[in-house]
Amino acid sequence: MPQSDFRPVAKAEGSLGAWSKLAITLRFLATGAKYQAEVWETPSTEDAWWEVAQQLQNKWNFPHCRGALDGKHIAIQKPPKSGTLYYNFKGFFCTVMLALVDAYYKFLWVDVGANGASSDAGIFNRSQLEPALRQGTLGLPPQDPLPNDDQDTPYFIVGDDAFPLRTYLMKPYSHRYLSRQERICNYRFSRGRRVVENAFGILANCFRCLLTTWD
Repeated sequence: MPQSDFRPVAKAEGSLGAWSKLAITLRFLATGAKYQAEVWETPSTEDAWWEVAQQLQNKWNFPHCRGALDGKHIAIQKPPKSGTLYYNFKGFFCTVMLALVDAYYKFLWVDVGANGASSDAGIFNRSQLEPALRQGTLGLPPQDPLPNDDQDTPYFIVGDDAFPLRTYLMKPYSHRYLSRQERICNYRFSRGRRVVENAFGILANCFRCLLTTWD
């Protein structure tokens, strides 16, 4: 099976364990150090990605999905001489954590450190995840039919309406006066997307510093 060539931007000697990665992330959130990093433990084989999709289908009734993508705005003190760079549309200074999460709230990929004025879609488009998905270098399963269908369909990740619609990134219908089938589809999307929102909630509940700014 093809192996992924998707690798971290920077990596210390040896393999970074989960706690080391968490420490790096929390250090940035606590200190406001000026760097941006992408950290992940993404599957690298067809079988591993198929397992991610199978878990989302079994637990959340959302087939063919390889994870849910969303951004969380984490409040920070205004960095010196940054102007409005970290000021978001919600009216506070923040840094953005963009994450891809599986059915059991495991973070498969995280981008930390983007300024609060950046959109989720912009962060995603500048990340290494987007070209890896677009160019097919993640070891993803080949297309196959959805349940009770005979037409091959690509595997995809799911995001909200802020993200662009792609064959590898699906999002809910956004127009008004949805048909019954479209409403059902959006309900399924909502179930699939819920995992990333839940994961952010669990993370903030465990690390209360994410709910307030540091003095």
